[in-house]
Amino acid sequence: MTPTPSRSIIIIGAGPSGLIAAEQLATAGHRVDVYERMPTPGRKFLMAGRGGLNLTHSEPLPSFLGRYREAGDWLGPVLMQHDPSAVRAWCEGLDQPTFVGSSGRVFPDAMKASPLLRAWRARLEALGVALHLRHLWTGWDESGALTFDTPDGAVTAQADATLLALGGASWPRLGSDGGWAGLLSSRGVDLVGFSASNCGVEIRWSAITQDRFAGAPLKTIALTLNGERVAGEAMIARYGLEGGAVYALSAPIREALASGETTGEAVTLSLDLKPARSEEEMAAWLGKARKGQSLTNTLRKAGLTPQAISVLRDAVPDLPRDPAALARLIKAVPLTVTAQRGLDRAISSAGGIARDAVDDRFMITALPGVFAAGEMLDWDAPTGGYLLQASFATGVAAARGIEAWLGTTDAR
Repeated sequence: MTPTPSRSIIIIGAGPSGLIAAEQLATAGHRVDVYERMPTPGRKFLMAGRGGLNLTHSEPLPSFLGRYREAGDWLGPVLMQHDPSAVRAWCEGLDQPTFVGSSGRVFPDAMKASPLLRAWRARLEALGVALHLRHLWTGWDESGALTFDTPDGAVTAQADATLLALGGASWPRLGSDGGWAGLLSSRGVDLVGFSASNCGVEIRWSAITQDRFAGAPLKTIALTLNGERVAGEAMIARYGLEGGAVYALSAPIREALASGETTGEAVTLSLDLKPARSEEEMAAWLGKARKGQSLTNTLRKAGLTPQAISVLRDAVPDLPRDPAALARLIKAVPLTVTAQRGLDRAISSAGGIARDAVDDRFMITALPGVFAAGEMLDWDAPTGGYLLQASFATGVAAARGIEAWLGTTDAR
């Protein structure tokens, strides 16, 4: 097969999907320019690594792909072509060894994102990738050139192919505000409205829970909604509940809330405060209470933390003393969710460019020669490495799509 001649490619967005695509294309010998609106690249990548950079996950691929829900059907082949082992190999190729945590999540040994990003930028520079910072993309001019606003005024740029990797609409202060949606919609690109994902939920706590326990964890719990159960941890916030177990249910919570708008029904999460114990075991523990012992002391001796007891009392103010009835409540505390937190506080967003608006090469069908990758596309996944994994994988897939498309244009 004859190699594709070197061509000029512009990538807009210096997040994970844009940078991995830049690396792929520059390695193949193309001239790559990356344009980024922020003063430094990878702002959201760095923020994601503040508590430990969770690159991907080690669970078996069938379970892994299921995390992407409906999008798993079309993302599956993409993720298998650039799977978690490929992400780990890439990271280690940058002299950043990785390890698998007790939860199955994969982290670089350094845990932080900054050492990896520094090594990555050095590699991109060595490959000749040019990075243009403080360049806000504003669309196209009449000649078809890309237009940008910069501190020094408006500039234009042209290339043989363009990759849009501008992110979704969450954490807008880090650069991903979904402002590109209007530009693409005006060009006939089919979009799905943005909604918050991997976000907290609003629950009306009592003043006691808000004042005494905001910031307190609920460890080793399980949440269930419509038959879907997620074990993990959560944290009490003044507005409600946040944390991994809540985030993993973002999609069904969002769907249930949307349905509730038309049916008038509340959305109720079922909280299991003691998932390691059966209802019968819990009743037996509660039944050991001494005569005259307060209900609070009974719950504490049964292993409930003060914050868990407060949450339980908020949900059911008139708690039963019968051990069996109380055990049933502890295993299924009803939490009424009134709303999800907004995009400005969400870790990620659902929505974006509709799947049918891009072809198998990730080229936007309404805009020949323009490709898209990462969170711009309409897919959703929980935290735990799944977000970064799909961002990497779609960036690699789009880079391959660009090469394939350039090959067909050269053959004409």
